[in-house]
Amino acid sequence: MRISGDGTATGGPYPLGSSADPTASQHPVTAARAAEAADTVGYRGPTACAAAGITYRQLDYWARTGLVEPSVRPAYGSGTQRLYSFRDVVVLKIVKRFLDTGVALQNIRAAVQHLRARGFQDLERMTLMSDGATVYECLSPDEVVKLLQGGQGIFGIAVGVVWRDVETALSQLHGERVDTGETLIGNNPGDELARRRNKAG
Repeated sequence: MRISGDGTATGGPYPLGSSADPTASQHPVTAARAAEAADTVGYRGPTACAAAGITYRQLDYWARTGLVEPSVRPAYGSGTQRLYSFRDVVVLKIVKRFLDTGVALQNIRAAVQHLRARGFQDLERMTLMSDGATVYECLSPDEVVKLLQGGQGIFGIAVGVVWRDVETALSQLHGERVDTGETLIGNNPGDELARRRNKAG
């Protein structure tokens, strides 16, 4: 699937957001549980920066321009702390990798909107490919190979690898419970997701 700079996806077997998209309703309960679990813990700006490998200046700029905004708690004037979800931090790290490889900001913005629209569905097995001008979504090794054979993909980001890198980084940093404000030291987002799934199952 091709993700163009205007946020639309073309060139694949189905357009983004269409009813023909076979992944649009895949595992809705699992995705909802994952989203719920991830949003029970937030990460302050410095923690998000450390896990994503970015500077606070980048974080602040991306939040102010709407590229990656904190979904748990935005900043309300001076003195308030932004809180980022686990998913936000994964997106921050993906944006950093795109920037490091020279992808245009307009195309990065389109890719971010696409990732947010998909929620947790398929993220761990998704690969984002780019030729520097366009971002493509691949959900299988065959799609990656097909893209490479066509000459469009120069580099790829395996979202599952980024996901696990962020999990590892955050497990060594401080999180914060959204409901109580309690500081959690060495909280592993993956463990939290697993606990939630076990309770619900």
